[in-house]
Amino acid sequence: MDELDQKILKRLQEDGRMTFTQLAKELHMSHPSVAERIRRLQDRGVIERFTVQVPYEKVNRKVLVIIQVGELKVPCYEFEKKIQQESAVLECHRVTGSISYFIKAAVPSMEELERLVDQLIPISRVYTSVVLSSPVSYRILLPLEGKEESQIS
Repeated sequence: MDELDQKILKRLQEDGRMTFTQLAKELHMSHPSVAERIRRLQDRGVIERFTVQVPYEKVNRKVLVIIQVGELKVPCYEFEKKIQQESAVLECHRVTGSISYFIKAAVPSMEELERLVDQLIPISRVYTSVVLSSPVSYRILLPLEGKEESQIS
């Protein structure tokens, strides 16, 4: 991945609605060149999809929580199936160590958090933390110098 690809990645992560024409003008390239580079980044899996970020507070989810799940009382696949159906869950990560999963969820109220926790208690040990603030809520991703080049080329 060269410097132009990285500039394209950076700008699209800053503004996913930027048109190819705007991007071409900003990078002093032709529209077809930008389009071809983006297509290649997609073909190589560097760009998975174009999406929109929605702040959880703006869609009536006032409470952001991190839930640590351990000591599962059901098989992992059963837990994962259940958690995939829970609309409050934004992310779920299976991890190593004494905790099996980290879940990021957004709920409208403490009552809804209680409901979510009550759903998990029969199948696991649950530890919850309410997020007070998020000093880093999103970060633009670019390849690390020298290490990623061989894996994404």
